[in-house]
Amino acid sequence: MSLTQFLEADARMSTRLNIAERPGCLRTLASIFAHSGDSPLWIVGFSVVWWLGNEFWKREALAALIGIFVTAAATFALKYLIRRQRPEGEWGAIYRRFDAHSFPSGHSVRMAMLATVAALLGPPPLATALVVLAALVMLARVAMGVHYLLDVAGGAVVGVIIGAGIVIML
Repeated sequence: MSLTQFLEADARMSTRLNIAERPGCLRTLASIFAHSGDSPLWIVGFSVVWWLGNEFWKREALAALIGIFVTAAATFALKYLIRRQRPEGEWGAIYRRFDAHSFPSGHSVRMAMLATVAALLGPPPLATALVVLAALVMLARVAMGVHYLLDVAGGAVVGVIIGAGIVIML
């Protein structure tokens, strides 16, 4: 199978999961999860945790905050090099306007990094919650038509590598 055929198959499978133009509860839920991986939300949240937390939570928040900025830089660089266009669609106009490229999914990179940091630093309930949330965010990004399956899978791999690297460096 050629790269072109592989990417076409990825696009076909991703299109089957797209619910962005179908009104209803599932679309609303997918929209909420698709936005729950937005970086400003996580930056504010972990800044508060760092400010109010004890030594353990300060370390966790610092790792997450560093990771958010590292993932942003890595995602930008990869998107610039690869330049895969986003799927066609109307939903997610802000993403489409400011970032026309889809591989890797920045939300997937970020969420996989956060889940990895939590899995390596603990506590286990936080790690479990972030792993589940990461999977839901990734699926929602495809369901809302702003990414292909390969974008979120590739993003997950990059995020796990960055998360592990950050924990090792701390």
